[in-house]
Amino acid sequence: QVQLVQSGGGSVQAGGSLRLSCAASGDTVDYYCMAWFRQYPGQEREGITSIREDGWTTYADSVKGRFTISKDSDKNTLYLQMDNLKPEDTATYYCAADLLRCPLMIAENVAHWGQGRLIIVSS
Repeated sequence: QVQLVQSGGGSVQAGGSLRLSCAASGDTVDYYCMAWFRQYPGQEREGITSIREDGWTTYADSVKGRFTISKDSDKNTLYLQMDNLKPEDTATYYCAADLLRCPLMIAENVAHWGQGRLIIVSS
């Protein structure tokens, strides 16, 4: 089974950029549908972007045109590039993987989770 370890992120002012990484071990990201979710305090995790095994991507309207999901097969790593960040993007971000379901935009469908990283965007 795949294990996911996140890095990157942090704090930034509105309009700035950050990148999250999600390093996989135990299996290759190319076998999985990969995704990024975010969670606001007291709310459910919501899917914001997903990438299929063949590279096809999908985005939630809230991040479309500002966030980019990608993966590096050689590094076995998933990325989330976040540009033009807004205060409402402040949340904990999780990478996710599943062998069966794609796009992966519903939390109950996720088999494997990263540990989460807090992103803070100040106005």
